[in-house]
Amino acid sequence: MGFSEMKMKYSILAISLILALGISGTVLAQENTPEATPESTSEFDPAIAIPYYIPNILETYPRDPETFTQGLVWSDGRLFQSAGQYGESQLLENDLETGDVIQSAALDAEYFAEGLALVEDRLIQITWQEGTAFVYDVDTFEVLDTYSYEGEGWGLCYDGEVLWMSDGSPNLFKRDAETFELLETVPVTLLGSPVTNLNELECVDGSVYANIWFQDYIVQIDPETGMAIGLIDARQLLPAEARMQMDSGAVLNGIAYIPERDTFLLTGKLWPTIFEVELEEAGSLVLNEGG
Repeated sequence: MGFSEMKMKYSILAISLILALGISGTVLAQENTPEATPESTSEFDPAIAIPYYIPNILETYPRDPETFTQGLVWSDGRLFQSAGQYGESQLLENDLETGDVIQSAALDAEYFAEGLALVEDRLIQITWQEGTAFVYDVDTFEVLDTYSYEGEGWGLCYDGEVLWMSDGSPNLFKRDAETFELLETVPVTLLGSPVTNLNELECVDGSVYANIWFQDYIVQIDPETGMAIGLIDARQLLPAEARMQMDSGAVLNGIAYIPERDTFLLTGKLWPTIFEVELEEAGSLVLNEGG
């Protein structure tokens, strides 16, 4: 593909993204092709431009297509999932290679499980509208404690010091990892506009990666500023013919980082597959100064 074709391709992608997320302004795509900038180290102002990534699929793994994935965590060769829906919510440990359930713990029917985070030897699982977070022993799945909070719970991740939580709004919520106390609310913006429907979260090297509910995009966020510093276009992960046979709620939702391989595991609610991917920079989304 030539440079002009690539520019047209990512300009179209950028425009579709802006329309989908409701971001105003004129958007262009600047391509950094290997041919043009093999040693490129240029840094963009995240207020007006962000890197644009495509997931390059390295491996695929089977999973139960009945699992309504709300949270995904990888740690030392172990894969944990939080599965939602009233009457079906549970905490799972799965074998990545086979999809088999290693152990599970069901929630009472009154709870709708959401995001999941691992804090040392404790798994913390939040719930949608019940204002309750469950704390489990990572090895036995025994419930050790519960936390109470106000508002909805969507996504959760741990950055090694604090927890970050989402509730579907354009905000991230910084919480104490030991008490779950709310420490700070951080508004999230992409190219200067709020990003709504922040969902499942993954903390990686100082960034928070967030699924955008009902969009096949993942936004990389600097949690200290709330600014988007990268965007992942995952629309090509699941083939169109597979999507046509699935429930409308079977959307992209599930991010886990494998540090030993520097790869990500991505999946969705009711998806039959977990994809192991590496992120390939395909260009930049740029907001015109006059936009």
